[in-house]
Amino acid sequence: MRHFTSIKQIGDLQKAMDLAFEVKKNPFADQHLGRNRTLLLIFFNNSLRTRLSTQKAALNLGMNVIVLDVNQGAWKLETERGVVMDGDKSEHLLEAIPVMGSYCDIIGVRSFARFESKKDDYEEVILNQFIKYSGRPVFSMEAATRHPLQTFADMITIEENKKCAKPKIVMSWAPHPKSLPQSVPNSFAEGINLTDYEFVITHPHGYELAPEFVGNARIEYNQDKALEGADFVYAKNWSAYSDPNYGKVINTDRSWTITTEKMALTNNAFFMHCLPVRRNMIVSDEVIESPQSLVIPEAANRVVSAQTVLREILRSL
Repeated sequence: MRHFTSIKQIGDLQKAMDLAFEVKKNPFADQHLGRNRTLLLIFFNNSLRTRLSTQKAALNLGMNVIVLDVNQGAWKLETERGVVMDGDKSEHLLEAIPVMGSYCDIIGVRSFARFESKKDDYEEVILNQFIKYSGRPVFSMEAATRHPLQTFADMITIEENKKCAKPKIVMSWAPHPKSLPQSVPNSFAEGINLTDYEFVITHPHGYELAPEFVGNARIEYNQDKALEGADFVYAKNWSAYSDPNYGKVINTDRSWTITTEKMALTNNAFFMHCLPVRRNMIVSDEVIESPQSLVIPEAANRVVSAQTVLREILRSL
């Protein structure tokens, strides 16, 4: 594996899971792979779990790590071609990227959807420029359309906690005061569609995701009906995908919040969320603090997912 921008690039899913559990059991077994190798992590957006877990994963593999916050301490970067750079942006990404590549062996990039152009967001303009011009393997630490490291961690967490071979997974939209990208729900749907699990997506009308990510999932607009018999409930807000409302908040209905009453409809389901989470908007205090909440082990598995991916990239160098 050279680049990792989608969970589909993980290869054979069972083999990837087996490797992830090997990594989790013995996280320091492959330090020889990263010795004298440098990982550059580039953040265009804020991060807590992704930053810490990916650094930890790299250190477990014996790598050196450089972290760059593009918006704090670096030159402001222009990303568009043909622009007369007479504003506040002093450097173009097309010069910055190969320079960055010269300082490292692998690059991780975190760049969210901007909601300025659906075309640019869904073509992953920034991420793909790093792939094209850096000369280095590149992996996504969340891009405009996907968050594959999160999805891999989610799938590891489900594998560890499932009580039957084919659990029912429900991904439920939940209200949020701000516009959030579709990257996590897109990516989660893409990952679950690689399995033979029963998969239901529930959301209000107007929050339909791009069909290529929905895949074989069943869409249910009645949240209560969707939750019946669920083994895992993955709550997540996302903004509208379809035009003319792309990137907008069109619904803040609090009846979609995941509460103990909602969870009572399930098969004693586990609760999942990628974090950070708005308590009592996305999920009630009682649910997220319950024994069925997997948000902390899910976050801990971010080290495992990142380390497994980095291990395979290092093996390809």
